[in-house]
Amino acid sequence: MKIVLMLAFTVLLTIPYQKVMAQTEKKQKSAVLNHIAVYVSNLAEATAYYKTVFDLEQIPEPFHDDRHTWFTLGPAGQLHLIQGAKKSTVHDKNEHLCFSVADIDSFIAKLNTKKIAFEDWAGTINKVNLRVDGIKQIYFKDPDGHWLEVNDDHK
Repeated sequence: MKIVLMLAFTVLLTIPYQKVMAQTEKKQKSAVLNHIAVYVSNLAEATAYYKTVFDLEQIPEPFHDDRHTWFTLGPAGQLHLIQGAKKSTVHDKNEHLCFSVADIDSFIAKLNTKKIAFEDWAGTINKVNLRVDGIKQIYFKDPDGHWLEVNDDHK
């Protein structure tokens, strides 16, 4: 009887592990983000902007042609800046890159120091948007007019 109980207990303990392993295998079959490419008009300016505003770590890029800058985004992938965009392109706010920070108030202070204007979703200057789930978010543009969101959904 003890052996049967021990065997049943062992089987019950392995069920959660088997579920986790099945979920992990399922996730591995799906596509994962590799990189996001942003077309910029002035590579040096865009590189300095993303590096200093977001504290991104620049990583080697294989082209070595002075037209590319690559940054790591950790497990999320990479950000590739590519020289060659026309300066007059207008970008819609719905097309944006989003970065999460642990402390949005400190990030806003950093933007203020750099004299970078931000707004809420509706376009009210210096206003923080509060999503229905309690996440705070702001929006602003990079030097090429690409919309950027920063929120405090930092995990």
